[in-house]
Amino acid sequence: MTQNLSADVLICGAGAAGLTLAIDLARRGISFRLIEKMGAPFQGSRGKGIQPRTQEVLEDLGVLDRVVAAGGLYPPSREYRADGCHVDSPVMTHAAPTPSEPYGAPLMLPQFLTEGVLRERLAELGHRPEFGCELVRFEQDDSGVTAHLIGSNGEETLRVRFLIGADGGRSFVRHALDIGFPGKTLGVRAVVADVVLSGLGREAWHRFNEGDMGTQMSLCPLAGTELFQLQAPIPLEGDIDLSAPGLNAMVATRTGRTDIEIRSVSWASAFHMNARLADRYRAGRVLLVGDAAHVHPPTGGQGLNTSVQDAYNLGWKLAAAAVGAPLALLDSYEEERRPIAAEVLGLATRLLVDAKRGEMRRGREVHQLDIGYPESSLAMEAPARTQGLRAGDRAPDAPVTGAAGQPTRLFQLFKGAHWTLLGWEADRRDVPPRAGLHIHTFGDRGDLRDDGGHFRDAYALAVGDWVLVRPDGYVGAIVAAAHVEVLEGYLQRVGCGAAR
Repeated sequence: MTQNLSADVLICGAGAAGLTLAIDLARRGISFRLIEKMGAPFQGSRGKGIQPRTQEVLEDLGVLDRVVAAGGLYPPSREYRADGCHVDSPVMTHAAPTPSEPYGAPLMLPQFLTEGVLRERLAELGHRPEFGCELVRFEQDDSGVTAHLIGSNGEETLRVRFLIGADGGRSFVRHALDIGFPGKTLGVRAVVADVVLSGLGREAWHRFNEGDMGTQMSLCPLAGTELFQLQAPIPLEGDIDLSAPGLNAMVATRTGRTDIEIRSVSWASAFHMNARLADRYRAGRVLLVGDAAHVHPPTGGQGLNTSVQDAYNLGWKLAAAAVGAPLALLDSYEEERRPIAAEVLGLATRLLVDAKRGEMRRGREVHQLDIGYPESSLAMEAPARTQGLRAGDRAPDAPVTGAAGQPTRLFQLFKGAHWTLLGWEADRRDVPPRAGLHIHTFGDRGDLRDDGGHFRDAYALAVGDWVLVRPDGYVGAIVAAAHVEVLEGYLQRVGCGAAR
């Protein structure tokens, strides 16, 4: 048995949440290990929607262009009627890009391809998941966590500062902590399968018997692949034949067509839909992210996105705590993310009710651009603001121009592991420079120009105001020139400039 004392963090689970967290820690120089009980990467399509807010996260992590290249937009829904005709309609609301919201349409990319892109990015940063490595028990004390692993090299004991449970809805970490996972089974059982078929075109998401939970079926072409995703409600009890012949029989019965042929099945699952939320996200030095903390019905395309954004919220806080920031900073993770999961659970459950009725249109509410943390302990305003952008809001994008004349965007300035401080006609000498903080100012002698007025419109700052943007793209603080001294205490509290 060996003991390894070198890692700051052990991440248990190499799905979308675990990979996102690993990338964020890697780019911050935080040591970690990423383990996965399964012997190989997940090969199913399960979470296939990438919402606009998650696209912004993926841009910051350096993979958005690859995700867009690998996937595509959602096709229209084609609903077949009993008389043989069909009606096409949009599934997702597509909004045109704006200066403050550069991505307005959800993308489709099967989960196995999304995770493949994330693994590729992680490899570029010098790390890889360890497949076939299982966490079997752990103990924690005031200074860290002792984790016991079993992998290809036998048993191993690892000492880390923090343990992260990113190990799915049946989370071993959550069970070991005895954290409650209340909620309900939603009375819907469904089959989802990735299949190769003939007889249908790829220009539409084909839907049959909408509104009839006994015979409903959809066949959606999966962007970036030759596959279709088959979805169908099934009886609450009983075995389901998930082979190609079994699914062919289901397709023929439910569609009434003989020209659609399932030729092969690459992945299939029969599952009960659940809506559950962990009682807490943190127990000492152990934290939960993603499906380990919340599980959703698939309606609305919210599950994977919420999981990625959990990890994005936790990453910078965990990194700061690992190098000396107050551990109390980690309390803000549950404070901010658990209410969001509760709201998303409600939304996905409402959308499931709509789906039962054959109503599938999804609007801005699924885009996650309006998510924010205005009630967070990390949201500071001095003085309090009564209108416009607020602390805790998502920081808008805006096209701006550098003093040297080159165009850029705020998202380009935010990109990376740092905090960003923006001053509107403010004196940059009022804020001392520090590690981990990038300072930019507009106005005379400022390094940025707002030639199109987009920054002014989105941020609505008064002369001398400062807006502090967190590493995860949310507004941490907005302070007037007369209160600029409060930024020092705030930055110390959140670990900006903290050193090991």
